Amino acid sequence: MATLPPLFLPLILFLSFNSSLAALLNLNVLSFGAKPDGTTDSTNAFLSAWTRACASTNPATIYVPKGRFLLRSVNFRGKCNNNAISFRIDGTLVAPVDYRIIGKADNWISFQYVDGVSIYGGKLDAKGTGLWACKNSGKACPSGATTLSFSNSKNVVVDRLTSLNSQMFHIVINGCHNVKMQGVTVIASGNSPNTDGIHVQLSSGVTILNSNIQTGDDCISIGPGATNLWIEKITCGPGHGISIGSLGKDQNEAGVQNVTVKTAKFMGTQNGVRIKSWARPSSGFARNIVFQHIVMKNVENPIVIDQNYCPGNNNCPDQVSGVKVSNVRYQDIHGTSATQVAVKFDCSAKHPCSGIRLEEVKLTYKNEVAEASCKHAAGTISGVVQPTSCL
Repeated sequence: MATLPPLFLPLILFLSFNSSLAALLNLNVLSFGAKPDGTTDSTNAFLSAWTRACASTNPATIYVPKGRFLLRSVNFRGKCNNNAISFRIDGTLVAPVDYRIIGKADNWISFQYVDGVSIYGGKLDAKGTGLWACKNSGKACPSGATTLSFSNSKNVVVDRLTSLNSQMFHIVINGCHNVKMQGVTVIASGNSPNTDGIHVQLSSGVTILNSNIQTGDDCISIGPGATNLWIEKITCGPGHGISIGSLGKDQNEAGVQNVTVKTAKFMGTQNGVRIKSWARPSSGFARNIVFQHIVMKNVENPIVIDQNYCPGNNNCPDQVSGVKVSNVRYQDIHGTSATQVAVKFDCSAKHPCSGIRLEEVKLTYKNEVAEASCKHAAGTISGVVQPTSCL
């Protein structure tokens, strides 16, 4: 078979490179009528860009330039003809000033049934302060919208995104597989109600890395049906810590398993690493959990398992938790507690916590060794463990 002379090879490579460039679809939201003035409604422009990207059989990039783009509730829905759609955001997406406009929706920005969606950069400003004030006043208010939601989706990447002042949860991952979030920043005041930073449920293969979360509820919350989670290099505070649960709200409930939280710092938070379940019958469980290389600074409840969870002590079920908690490892956790009891295991009388392991734990309260409290908990210790184990 004849071979091409060497001088033709650069030409072939050039043509091949240009043909691959031509295959990429680049869509600027300005071309669809979006205005970067923060006051013109750009919702339809974003949806039009999405429709074009979703219909394309080639990879597509939706570009959001600098500026402020006003969006009402918007749902980017699959299934698409390709599995490589990227949002590259240099600007800020802003919610309407009137919190009622998105406050009655479940989500402000949502993705459903997508495969291979990536978000790079950008800020999401949900302007939640008005709704928080309404809720804190005791008036009748909308429940509020989650800022960014992914449901029934797979192969998702969120990189260097900032979420500001969400009405409710900042980011929710529900019914998804293979999600990677890194460099995420979440900012809301410490007294903002129900503003969990990142919530994961009914999902597998979720990785959360190098993120800074300041909020009024859990920095990261892990709900029923979450499996194979890796959470690393997280800074949390203000907030309620990293929580598995609440579990056991329903009698038939999927469990949580194979969760690693590694290299985290908690600063002035209500809790550090927490597992919580309601005191009622349930088929739920939490098992194979690792909390490793963690620093606590003035944390109210650094290590806690609470199987009598009932916020505000209103309408508490006052039964016995059916959630089985087992094989939980606490390794290399040190720092300061804001309360005397730094380690608290309040487990189920029907299903005692088992396989609890404390390794190299050192927590102090006012420059003295803190205390531990145990109910219905069994396990082992190794290395230096302070406070003295009550397992």
